[in-house]
Amino acid sequence: MISEELKAELLGVALEAARQAGELLRDGRPADLAVAATKSSPIDVVTEMDIAAEKLITGLLAERRPEDGLLGEEGADTPGTSGVRWVVDPLDGTVNYLYGLPSWGVSIAAEYRGETVVGVVAAPMRGETYHAVLGGGAWLGGERLACRAGAPLDQALLSTGFAYVQTRRAHQADVVARIIPLVRDVRRGGSAALDLCDVAAGRLDGHYERGLNPWDLAAGELIAREAGALTGGRPGEPASGELTLAASPAVFASLQPLLEEAGAWHD
Repeated sequence: MISEELKAELLGVALEAARQAGELLRDGRPADLAVAATKSSPIDVVTEMDIAAEKLITGLLAERRPEDGLLGEEGADTPGTSGVRWVVDPLDGTVNYLYGLPSWGVSIAAEYRGETVVGVVAAPMRGETYHAVLGGGAWLGGERLACRAGAPLDQALLSTGFAYVQTRRAHQADVVARIIPLVRDVRRGGSAALDLCDVAAGRLDGHYERGLNPWDLAAGELIAREAGALTGGRPGEPASGELTLAASPAVFASLQPLLEEAGAWHD
């Protein structure tokens, strides 16, 4: 079992790393920012600032917690010996950032022996930093967060995301077409980490998405869960790349079987 002292230490490190990376991304964005590389497809991009932010975060973590493991979106993958592993997305919402849209963030989670115990998501253009510690609630600054009270599905505001692989996103569009007549509306924000935090803050009733990586969901899933949301994937399964769903309990209970029926978990 992890001690409260270790959880507090990990939270402090995560908050500092997210703050520094967020300031770098906000203040250091070049006017001529360009694509540095692509990932799953030509429209799934990496910028020089993604790389710079991950370098900053990994350097700080190596200095403060040299025995910890690390998994990062831009290639960092190192084992550790302490039982702690950091799961880092230095810039969630890269396409938004590339276009100058404000919905992007820095996502940092700490796992202890495979369980997420700390999550921090910094959204510099909002001036907001969300955090959660396992068993300690979810917070926006000094304000404790709670997901929205239960609502019927037809009054639920949802968000989702789309893959950058054309065949998968075509199927995802079909799933949305089946869901949208049954709910209040559906949004596509472009940053899963922020969407999950918006569920925690009561700004959305739920978020679902296929194809998320561990660094996309680790911090935000904990924050949503600690705010009282239910999280998971397919029935009986945890949130994963196959399917991630976070929603207020009533919406979760109604939406999960609809997503299963619609085949939201396959391509």
